[in-house]
Amino acid sequence: MKKRKRKKFKTFFELFILFCALAMFQNYFQKQGSPLLVEKDPFADVKKYQPLIHDELAKYHLEGHTTVVVALMQQESRGKGGDPMQASESAGLARNTITDPQKSIQVGVKHFQRVLSYGNKKKVDFQTVIQSYNMGIGYIDFVAAHSGKHSEALAKEFSLQRVKEKPTIYTCGGNKNNFRYPYCYGDFTYSTKVTKNIQMLADSVPVTGEEKTTGESF
Repeated sequence: MKKRKRKKFKTFFELFILFCALAMFQNYFQKQGSPLLVEKDPFADVKKYQPLIHDELAKYHLEGHTTVVVALMQQESRGKGGDPMQASESAGLARNTITDPQKSIQVGVKHFQRVLSYGNKKKVDFQTVIQSYNMGIGYIDFVAAHSGKHSEALAKEFSLQRVKEKPTIYTCGGNKNNFRYPYCYGDFTYSTKVTKNIQMLADSVPVTGEEKTTGESF
């Protein structure tokens, strides 16, 4: 009788352990698929502006460049703040003067259209156009006089020229540990960063009639 009880107790205990193990496995795999543990899309905030960007570009028949401008916004602000395109300065205003995202997109797209059009005229590559969103239209003239193709070396040279013109303004905030120092006018890595954003967005931001924008011509 005692042996039978022990055997039943042992069987019950083994089943209990098996049940606990199965419950733990189920709980683990449920957590693996839980939205709480899914990595947040780094482009989530800029994607919400995609329709506005597309519609604004359509006014210039440039809607095929929607992904490019979304990538520009990602680099400028990650979709945060009232001036997500950081377009105030391109309009001749002080930084962050624009506080309405829709206005920011209007001004930012206009600036993009201007550098794109001028880049076509001067026959520079598309990377130069992207860099010019950050460094201004003068960078297009500079690159046009130096082979017509952007490089970080050219961007550094152009930046240093501007720093020498206004050494008290372009100082990287006096921080010599800033990766841009002493090239404190603009960001000489800007085109590289935006191009990476474009590549990352390619699968997640579908655009009808998307044009090739990462090559040497456009």
